[in-house]
Amino acid sequence: MASQFYWRAGSILGASGLALGAFGAHGLVKVVGDNPKKLKNWAMAAEFQIIQGVTLLVLSSVPASVRRIHPAAAPLILGGTIMFSGAIYMSTLDRNKFHLLPPAGGLAMMAGWAALLL
Repeated sequence: MASQFYWRAGSILGASGLALGAFGAHGLVKVVGDNPKKLKNWAMAAEFQIIQGVTLLVLSSVPASVRRIHPAAAPLILGGTIMFSGAIYMSTLDRNKFHLLPPAGGLAMMAGWAALLL
């Protein structure tokens, strides 16, 4: 059951990351102007989101019979991605009041990857 949830979550992260990345490449300049730092941050958030989405797809594809994935890995990766990329998108649009979310999200993603070592 959990693997189906993380498969769907990974699919949503991938699809929305692709859409947000395309918006960042083609329409964001109309919203934030020609600010290279904001455009770069948006692109990085979309890239990280897509990578983590693919990671969730891979983790949820491992058959239960051979699965040795720490149960904290997928939730940390998913939650960290939402916090990290979401806060960067919001700060790019000057709507972020949660300045600690990107570092916390980044740490959560790293912890999720580290949990794969366990």
